Amino acid sequence: MSDSTVDQILKLASQRADAAEVYYLSSQDTPIEFENNRLKSLQTKALQGVALRLIHSGKIGFASSTDLTRIDDLVDAAIQTAEIGDPAEFELASNFHLKGPETTYTPPTTQELVENGKNLIEQVHAYNPDIMVDVGFHVRSGKVKIATTQDLYAERSSQIISGSIAGNLVKGEDFMQAYSYDVARDRPLDTNSILQSLLEKYRLAEHSATITSGSYPVLFTPNAAASTLGGLFDTILSGQAVVQKASPLADKIGETLFDERFTFFEDPTLGPSACPFDDEGTPTTHKILIDKGTVTGFYWDRRWAARAGVQSTGNGFRGGLSRPGPDLTNFCISPGNTATQDLIASMDEGLIVEQVLGAGQSNQLAGEFSVNLDLGYKVEKGKIVGRVKNTMVAGSIFEAFKNLADLSSEAEWVGGAAYLPSMLFQQLGVASRQ
Repeated sequence: MSDSTVDQILKLASQRADAAEVYYLSSQDTPIEFENNRLKSLQTKALQGVALRLIHSGKIGFASSTDLTRIDDLVDAAIQTAEIGDPAEFELASNFHLKGPETTYTPPTTQELVENGKNLIEQVHAYNPDIMVDVGFHVRSGKVKIATTQDLYAERSSQIISGSIAGNLVKGEDFMQAYSYDVARDRPLDTNSILQSLLEKYRLAEHSATITSGSYPVLFTPNAAASTLGGLFDTILSGQAVVQKASPLADKIGETLFDERFTFFEDPTLGPSACPFDDEGTPTTHKILIDKGTVTGFYWDRRWAARAGVQSTGNGFRGGLSRPGPDLTNFCISPGNTATQDLIASMDEGLIVEQVLGAGQSNQLAGEFSVNLDLGYKVEKGKIVGRVKNTMVAGSIFEAFKNLADLSSEAEWVGGAAYLPSMLFQQLGVASRQ
């Protein structure tokens, strides 16, 4: 899509609307998938389309299309939706120009990734030939362009490659699944690290262990912490939840509700999901949302910021060609000063949570979580003694972070959008079914 097409859509829309915004998205994804030790699929998927948001007679209109030859119909549809649309409580982005750099990284070829997948499967089988192995690679490229009638034009591009490896081991009625993955932007994947992480999980699970129900010290690895705890903070720090009076933090600005070692922030310059502006054309910024345990702010898109009488923080993002909504580019938790091995060594009897099943039965807006362990280990006298099964961990982030034992000095990216350390809590509820 040429810039002239963007200009053409804007010109057509401006003749009939008070203001307009054109959002163009182009993406390509090439997945290479192995399932149960065998190559399953090679298929490239591409998406190209445009979303038009406009203000007409004081109301918001919206339409999207993947047919770029029918821009008159696109404008017609947006105007029609404005007739029954929400009142325009906000202004579209203005007076901003940015063209991000093009990537110079060349990802591996499909054939190279196929060979890499075969090699990973062979190395897992060298450890245990009974493990059924799944390997997946995704090579994704994307380009975003956004322009408004308020003198805004910005574009950015990305080149991301992700790799995952999962193993399934069945022994009688015992089924164990472990996985590991990496997401890289403009750099090669660290496939050896993915492999070693998976094998270490199987080594630690070679022996079985049991734990009785009760309260114990519980350590969440970065992987488990991202899926269990990170999403809770993502939810309750959203400006939308604040305006809807659904966030328990809505009136807690300036209050210290968590351990002073806990700092939660967003840095849009870091990690695979880094971006200089959001999907509304607002520049992104580094922001600390919880500073040393104290709630300092929330994140906003333009719509919900206007409803609260504040400014957008550059957190309006879209899923595909949808309307924008508040979201974080990434979330980061500052690491502590203690090595992970020392955190484990400090536990007399406790639990390590490595993988959880789904998102659990979390009441996100209350900050509560209840998760079944997909993979977890028992710790006795500072040593991992084996894998536990049929076990659940439950608690509240408010209680958990008031009883924080420590954060690890090592932190890592999880999934490309979360950067966090391991977290050891003094006491959490553990339920076990023997």
